[in-house]
Amino acid sequence: MRQLSETDRDAIRIAQDPAYARWLAQITATGGCAHPIHLTGSTTTRDVTTGEILHRYVTRDEPGERLSVRCRNRRATVCAPCSRLHAGDTFHLVRAGLLGGKTVPTTVRARPRLFVTLTAPSFGPVHRAGDRCRPRRNGGDCDHGRPRGCGTVHASADPHVGQPLCGNCYDYPAHVLWHAHAGKLWDRFVIGVRRQLASSVGLPQSRFSDHARLSFARVAEYQKRAAVHVHAVVRLDGPVGPDEEPPAWGTADRLTEAVHASAHRARVPTLYSPAVGELALRWGAQIDVRPLNSDGAGPDDDAVAAYIAKYVTKGASETGAGIDHRLSSCDDIGLAPVSGHIRNLMYTCWRLGGLAEFAPLHLRAWAHTLGYRGHILTKSRAYSTTFAALRAERATHQGTGIDDPPGTITDAHWRYVGSGHTPGAALLAAGVSEDLAANREAVRDELTAVRGQLSDESA
Repeated sequence: MRQLSETDRDAIRIAQDPAYARWLAQITATGGCAHPIHLTGSTTTRDVTTGEILHRYVTRDEPGERLSVRCRNRRATVCAPCSRLHAGDTFHLVRAGLLGGKTVPTTVRARPRLFVTLTAPSFGPVHRAGDRCRPRRNGGDCDHGRPRGCGTVHASADPHVGQPLCGNCYDYPAHVLWHAHAGKLWDRFVIGVRRQLASSVGLPQSRFSDHARLSFARVAEYQKRAAVHVHAVVRLDGPVGPDEEPPAWGTADRLTEAVHASAHRARVPTLYSPAVGELALRWGAQIDVRPLNSDGAGPDDDAVAAYIAKYVTKGASETGAGIDHRLSSCDDIGLAPVSGHIRNLMYTCWRLGGLAEFAPLHLRAWAHTLGYRGHILTKSRAYSTTFAALRAERATHQGTGIDDPPGTITDAHWRYVGSGHTPGAALLAAGVSEDLAANREAVRDELTAVRGQLSDESA
């Protein structure tokens, strides 16, 4: 007879607990969150006029005398249920800025809108997929005696793709410092687009905001070579934002020209360091700008929103660029399950992070992300709705909103008491997550079938 594992015994213990039904209801409410936050406390709702207690909730009667809530981690490698929710919110946030909805007028669909991709510059030759890795004619060897290409035709999934042809030639300090300044480089790019638009129509650059507003949503993605590149939706509005049309001169062609010009001109200098000198950081030569047209030409709006939502939930370990947790010491780098190229980038972060001139960059704290310290998703204020607004709308729809009814006030007192699951609880929560995902997929398939039937009938 097979002996039960510790996980199985723990799952049976939970299932036999008299409070199991309530525990299951809590876990279902979190969507099967893999790492829930546990709180203890109470809420009391009173009548403002009389002071009468209308409702009181305390965790004393809950299983374990605590309430479990979502961890809300965006990384699928950390918590798949919460990452799915985050991806859905990201999709609706980006889509609203493209098509309207969620307080954004539908007229934004007719505005000048671009899907922009900006890449990092080259830090040294790397193995590439396909026949692009073949050595150039008369390319010779590098200064370290290594060929400047290889004769292998790599598949896209080949682990060699993105690895340097010569680690000694690869400029690891420039790669790390580019990551550390990528957010500032994006800011310079946006400022440059505004200035270029103003100059192109004869406006003083300081008066651009009186005539138009540049709105955007961008996501950072690691390439195979572990260098971040940026995908962004850029939209031109009137001076007050999406509720106002842009001026007549604000066309997609003029916006495209401004994006190209700014991407080529943007520069961010680093502080001088005796170790690496002074660098002028810029965008790479590969710049892709595609108009998003309301007539259906160009990339599909829903596809763009889904593309951005897909990458915003990927963890560093899932993309093969870094790991999902901070490093406590240099020794941790040698134990990290990463390629030699990633490990060299981490070591470079640690080494440069110990220099006084780079202390403000906190490179050691961001060694796990290879020096990149920006948000994965960033948007301008006027582009669309917010994650907080989407969560509030979902809570209202589910009947769990926290707004006080008219004439009442609620006092809440909460305290953090822990997080995570026991082995058996983790197993049961994973089952809840899988069931909810299967139910969503079934509903989606049914809606697709109904839409197809309605389309056939209308035809």
